[in-house]
Amino acid sequence: MKYMILTYASQVDYDGMAGKDTGKPAWSAEDFAAMGAFMQKFNDELSESGELVETRALAAPVLTRRLGSKDGASVVTDGPYAETQEVLAGYWIVECDSFDRATEIAGRLADTPAPESVRATAYADIRPIVEGQEDLAG
Repeated sequence: MKYMILTYASQVDYDGMAGKDTGKPAWSAEDFAAMGAFMQKFNDELSESGELVETRALAAPVLTRRLGSKDGASVVTDGPYAETQEVLAGYWIVECDSFDRATEIAGRLADTPAPESVRATAYADIRPIVEGQEDLAG
């Protein structure tokens, strides 16, 4: 079974990683390097176990475009969005034996090095991936 592990952040988090003043404790170069090393090791271990299908980090919310419609016409809005605090920051697609195993994998992300103010609000979602329409009915 395949599962998607989703992580979230805010524009403030991205700004802090870029060294901008956010009013929160700043990310140091060491913090950023430690996070990168942790993610590389995490991804390498999942790859070596054969459980990693794909992983990607996403660019800052300020680079987002939202498409919708209003009165029957397409509307494109550039981000970030004042009504949205948290956005998808990245994801992993893993293929493993069970939802419990996917949860165990996602739980390891709690060990990601980051300033404490970032760690205090970090979370991940785990969702089974639907392979076909019949999976939606169940």
